[in-house]
This record gives sequence, structure tokens and C-alpha cells, in this order.
Amino acid sequence: MTPEATVRPLLTLLQLGRRARAAPDLATLGFVAVNETLQLLPYRQAALWTELGLPRVAAVSGLPQPDPGAPYVQWLGKACRQLTKAQTAAGPIDASALPDSLRDEWPQWLPAQAMWLPLQQRGALLLARDPAWSEADTALLKELADVYGHALAGFAPRQSGLDRSFGWLRTARAKRRLALAALVVCLIPIRVTVLAAAEVVPKEPLLVRAPLDGVIERFDVQPNQAVKRGDPLFSLDTTALRTRYEVARKAYDTAQEEYRQSSQAAVTSDKNRADLALRRGQLQEKLVELSYTSGQLDRVQVKAEREGIAVFADVNDWLGKAVSIGERILLVADPAKVELTAHLPSADHIEVQAGDVLTLYPQGSPLASFDAKVTSVAYRAEPTAEGFLAYRIKAEFEPGQASPRIGQLGTARVRGPWAPLAYVVLRRPLATLRQWLGW
Repeated sequence: MTPEATVRPLLTLLQLGRRARAAPDLATLGFVAVNETLQLLPYRQAALWTELGLPRVAAVSGLPQPDPGAPYVQWLGKACRQLTKAQTAAGPIDASALPDSLRDEWPQWLPAQAMWLPLQQRGALLLARDPAWSEADTALLKELADVYGHALAGFAPRQSGLDRSFGWLRTARAKRRLALAALVVCLIPIRVTVLAAAEVVPKEPLLVRAPLDGVIERFDVQPNQAVKRGDPLFSLDTTALRTRYEVARKAYDTAQEEYRQSSQAAVTSDKNRADLALRRGQLQEKLVELSYTSGQLDRVQVKAEREGIAVFADVNDWLGKAVSIGERILLVADPAKVELTAHLPSADHIEVQAGDVLTLYPQGSPLASFDAKVTSVAYRAEPTAEGFLAYRIKAEFEPGQASPRIGQLGTARVRGPWAPLAYVVLRRPLATLRQWLGW
């Protein structure tokens, strides 16, 4: 073999590599691979199989563009899929590794001798001819396959960091590590915590009730106004009471006059002396009625019995409203003595005992929080104003911190026992599933 014949294949290999790397798109690269490779080695048919995006036959020798619906191209697609799984290294194709249907149809579409050249796990080049492939041909085609594979990699879509991460997660080693890490995280012990609606309420307040049936005529205090002992709070309408008082006073005057006349007549008449006891009883009855009515008049104005602030919503809610005896009107509370009332939903019930600590996060104050110690827990759930069942929890604020104002609303975080993270996360779904399935 002359030196020129030895160097010519290498020059052709370099030329094909230059044209492949300069290809502007996949169609041009496919044309070079299936048609111009003939300059390096003789073959009868060639096809380029790519796995960029949807796996397909990208180019066929002798055609400018393959028709996906053509029987030949469809058969090539099936054969290339099987060869991708059965043969991962470059070399002559062993037809016995193909399924019976593909092996039987092989003579109809391709010559007996075929070469399979994987292109860096992004596709493969199929070359077929009648003469057998020599070792020199195989070595030369492997070098060409590296060149085509490098050029084909330039058309692969760029992978983002997220895609590379998911690619790493697809490995068996990564899956085992991830499963072990998830198991460890699920077993991390954390506290079971529940959020409950809470309100700051006065501690040991003085409850001011309506002293008798009537209509509230006037309020002498405003909400959250400081009051002292003896200060007037509110008054009831006295129109009906004064009428009853005048009637009782007139009846008393009449009974007193009748009793005086009976006393004078009893000196000379035995019959009048017998009526004297009856007149005395009637006089005492009218006196009791007058005293009772006078006492009710004295009670229409309600006064504070101790120092504190008046706790109620709005004056206009009460003016002109008819109230019954004993009905709650307002509270007189010491602003320095407050406690916390929380409503723990029955659906989120956890074991809470006296002495446990909960934290109040007041509304409108994202940077403030108050710790309180539980003093009592209701033994059964009761309906709340929002319409759900909840356990009432009372707690005292820890000393050494500023007390929140009365009426402050917020959310209390109630701490329960320690439990694995998996239990904390799945507690509510498991409880709902258990109720639905009836375990």
C-alpha cells in the first residue's frame, strides 16, 4: 500500500469531522453522516438514529428528508430501538439479538453486513453493505463515530441546574441516600403544637348586672374609662317606677287616714275597735309597698363598687335597650390583672395539663409575644361563637413581662408532647382517614 493510500483515509476523516462540526443544524449533520461518509468507506445504505427529544430516524441515505410514515423508515425505527438496548458498543450487528419479526424482515430492507456506531449516548449511525467489515474498517469508523457524536452533542438541549439535579437523583445510589435521609428526617423528634384562637380577658372582674327590669336611659361611662368606687355607671328609666311610687304613696296616705279615723272611732264604738286591727294591717301593707318602690328608685342608678376600668363594647349598644333583672351589662376590671383564654379546637386536641406553657402572638403586633402558664383546661368541648367545638383553656401570664391589654385578640401556640416528625405531619390526615374508613 502506497503512503498516499494510507494517508487518504485520515485526510477524509479530518474533512468529514470538519464538515460535521460546521453543520448549522441537525438536518445538515444527518446528511453528512449518511451520505458523505461514503467518501471514507463504501456502503450501500445508511441511517442516523437520534435520541435528542423524541427518539426517531433523523436521516436516511439517498433521501433529503425521511418520511416517518414510510414502511422502510418505520422498520428502521423499530430496529434501532432494539439495537440501542442490545448493542451498546460500536461493531458489526449481530442480527440474532433482534426479535424474530425484525430478523425475518432484515433481508427485505438491508444487506446482510451492518455496522452499529453509538454516538455518545445521543444516537447511533447504521451502515449496511454486502461485504463483511474488517478490523481496520471498524477502527476507522469508531474514530468517525466519536467525531459525529461530538458534533451531535452540540444540538442537545442545554440542561439547567435543576435538570442536572434530577438527573443525579435518578441514580440508584442517590435514591438510596435520599430514602435514608427522608427516614432520618421523619424520625426527628419535635413538639406537637396546635394553634388556638385566644383573647386577653380580665382576671377576677366585678360583674355589673341590671338591678331590676327596665330600660337603660343613660350611660355615665365610656368603654375602657377608669372609674372609682361610687362613680355612677348607668341609669335606668324611672318613668314607670315613679308612677308606681306615687300610687303607693297615695295608697299609704289613704290607709293612714283610714287608720286614724278608726282609732278615733274605736274610743266610743266596739265595732270600730274590731276594725282597728284590720286597718293597722292595711297600713303596714301599704308601707311595705311604698318602701319597696322607694328602694327600687334608689337602685335605678348603678354605681361602681370598686376601682378599675369599665369593660364593654359600645354605649349605643345599650341605650334604650330593655334589660331583665340580673342581665350582664359590663365589667369593672383591674387592667393590671389579666389572664388568657384560648379555645383549642376539638379536631386538634392534644394533651394539655395545668402548668404547661403556651405562647400568645397578638394580632397587629408581629414582633410581640407573651408566655403564659396553663391554669385550667375544660373537661369537655363546647361550641364557640365561630361555630366549632373547642376546649376552653385558661392561663396566667408569666411574671417579668409587660401584660397585654384587656380584649387583645391573637393566636396561642399550645405545646404538646414530643413526637416524630412523620407523626406530626400525618396526624390530621390519619385522623380524618380513620374517621372516614371507620377504623
